Amino acid sequence: MSGRVEAGFLLVDKPSGWTSHDVVAKIRNLLRIKKVGHAGTLDPMATGLVVVGLGRATRLLRFVQAAPKEYVARAVFGVATDSLDADGAILERAEMDVTQAEVEQTMERFVGTIAQIPPMVSARKVGGRKLYELAREGVEIERDARDVDIYSLELIDFAPSPYPEVTFRTVCSTGTYVRTLADDMARTLGGRAHLSALRRVRNGSLHVKDAVAITELEVAAAEERAYDLVLGARDGLPDLPEVVVTAELGIGVGRGLSFPAAALGEPAPEAGPLRVVNEAGRLIAVYRIDDGKAFPEVVIA
Repeated sequence: MSGRVEAGFLLVDKPSGWTSHDVVAKIRNLLRIKKVGHAGTLDPMATGLVVVGLGRATRLLRFVQAAPKEYVARAVFGVATDSLDADGAILERAEMDVTQAEVEQTMERFVGTIAQIPPMVSARKVGGRKLYELAREGVEIERDARDVDIYSLELIDFAPSPYPEVTFRTVCSTGTYVRTLADDMARTLGGRAHLSALRRVRNGSLHVKDAVAITELEVAAAEERAYDLVLGARDGLPDLPEVVVTAELGIGVGRGLSFPAAALGEPAPEAGPLRVVNEAGRLIAVYRIDDGKAFPEVVIA
């Protein structure tokens, strides 16, 4: 199977207990391809969509990663862990007498641009080291808050108890820590929280319902049809606008030349990245429109 894909994507439904690196290593082995990467880490406890780039498409993953993410999460209020999820050690436990209405009112306050402090158990780097590496050594350091965008936040279910379970859905910007979001909401209500479940259901327009389970991929690889599950480079970037170019202009695009944006047609495309596709429907490159000019970001051809 090696060499059959120059640039493509796999949508994988990651099982709980696997790291995103585990998924990449598994695919590298099953598809016998060296160049594999993913569009954003998903915590080991979490399940759901991991977008994997193959071959030259690894250079396109940043455009996938920049898209909003949708998650469904379940939080236990009143119990804090050192990782803010169920994999961590319990730090404190204190009953929380909160109502569904209070939780919903609190959620409204977290929609918009908010400041988040990344958890110590995370892949964020500080001073060249990943925070989780420092956490394993028992070291806790100051972390700067970063702005993230919460586009929507809705309550799905509220199970009242001394330790209420709150299930919610959120659409948020890249870089958002949903476990921090849950804990911050609980702090606003006078307590702490951790996630007992987290599932990524969407990355931009790419949805987990179209993803393949690891077990399915193993079967497909054994039957020599794993590459049938691979999305083309063009289809893996559905959220970028697209222009189709003539064969003549396509030669210049394939060489990474810059040119006036008007050459891509009238009206000229809006500022930002876009897919450049040839007349056969194959992605040649991703270009960026800026100040009336088209510049190459990633050339695939």
